[in-house]
Amino acid sequence: MDARQAAAGAATTLAITAAGLAARRVWRSSPLALARMSGTSITAPDAVGWVTDFLNAAYYARLAELRDVEDLRLAFAILTTRWHEHGHHRLHAHDVLAFHRAFFRERILDSAQTARGTLDREQLFTGAARLIGPWFEEAYHDDERRAHGIVFETTDARDAYQPEYRLRHAKLGELTPPARDRKEQVWHTYEPVPIADASRTLAALARPETWPDYGSDLGRFTAVRRGGLAGQTFEIEIISALSPRTPAILRGYVTVTRFFTRDNDPEDLERYAARLSDLMVRYGRDQPPAYPPGCTPLAVICLDTHQGHFMGRARNRLLAYELDGQAYLRAAGTWDDMPVTLEQAYRSTGRKAQQAFWGEERRESSMLAQIADRTA
Repeated sequence: MDARQAAAGAATTLAITAAGLAARRVWRSSPLALARMSGTSITAPDAVGWVTDFLNAAYYARLAELRDVEDLRLAFAILTTRWHEHGHHRLHAHDVLAFHRAFFRERILDSAQTARGTLDREQLFTGAARLIGPWFEEAYHDDERRAHGIVFETTDARDAYQPEYRLRHAKLGELTPPARDRKEQVWHTYEPVPIADASRTLAALARPETWPDYGSDLGRFTAVRRGGLAGQTFEIEIISALSPRTPAILRGYVTVTRFFTRDNDPEDLERYAARLSDLMVRYGRDQPPAYPPGCTPLAVICLDTHQGHFMGRARNRLLAYELDGQAYLRAAGTWDDMPVTLEQAYRSTGRKAQQAFWGEERRESSMLAQIADRTA
């Protein structure tokens, strides 16, 4: 199986598993509530077709060897900036006309680098200049004018932006951390990802407005509140390919319920690391300690789901530690156990997709690998 087939398989797996997890909550959730969790908070259901087509052109429909996940982030930034520039009204079917005018000329070209119907980075910037303004490309490359997945013309415009605009079309339910007895929960860790500079990485993660910069081809996080990381709520967009050219987006919300660092809360962090590692070994199914023996814990970020999340009642943790002079990021998740049929499906397929997102096997799919690369 080549990389392209593996990517399609992992993404399809995630879609199947997420759909199954959502299905088991139907008896507690109305069909309308479930429908609201598909797509994004900035695009209306009638825009799904052309938004999918645009993301395909920028990434999913391109040959695997020509893909670059930065192009996908750029495509999302164009969509999100268009939404911002038009008063934070959701993008609808009629918005395709403006995108067609902006990108049609480049999409009809056929070359060795861009097959007809697709867009490379230069073409994305050319179209964005027509759609948004000639300032877009320069601003995109300026870290001070790119925030929350939006490209701002000025830093004053950035400062005036309110992340809560995304909540206009998102009703947050109650927090839903795991609630079953610990032995009835799933405890799982993922392979750690090396990072070059722990201080730089943790400083970047402490700024939630930068998190869309670490999006992978399987998903991204966007903050929906003002302020720092502690107590922050993120909209997660999981991108699942039902086929290689039909990426579908499933949405969920998580809130940071704990954020300890060695600099700010060394004693609390040490206690938390020891307790989590003990629980992971005790209740996990052949799981290693979350923090390896002999390591120096550096940070923990706990993310609890909100009602309606595709993983049900769950908590994920981003861990940072140093071992033998090398710093690492690692994810460790806990969620209420699933019914037997869904648990079997998760073990056979869903785990691979989650490992792709939280591990480092495929760097373009791994959020932690993208964090490591962007903060090196």
